[in-house]
Amino acid sequence: MAGCNHCHTRNYGQSGGTVAEESWLTGGGTGYSGPWGTTYATNLRLYMQGFSEEQWLMKARSLRARPPMPWFALRDMSDDDLRALYRYVRQLGAAGMPAPAFVAPRIAPDTPYFSMTPQLPTAYGTDVGE
Repeated sequence: MAGCNHCHTRNYGQSGGTVAEESWLTGGGTGYSGPWGTTYATNLRLYMQGFSEEQWLMKARSLRARPPMPWFALRDMSDDDLRALYRYVRQLGAAGMPAPAFVAPRIAPDTPYFSMTPQLPTAYGTDVGE
């Protein structure tokens, strides 16, 4: 699945990948917050229902998404792989709820979130002996 489950399936990473297939790709309620704002992993099982296979190919080739979505990975996939991904997600069927809406920069999200802004240690740049 090209690593899609890691973000698009709730608790997938924390469970060591043991989430049941019927829960795969339904999105997650945990945000990813950084200078771009706070983004959420889309519920792909709902999202893919809105596209024909040909529309999906066009969307995958033109997608530009906010971090941490690696949209360039879709762009670089072969048509055969994109078609297989589309068919797999569609056969899972629609399930779950839509992801929370994007939260603009400098606005605190009201959901759990990962901070993706690098934090420097307070002693960064000082000599160890000081």
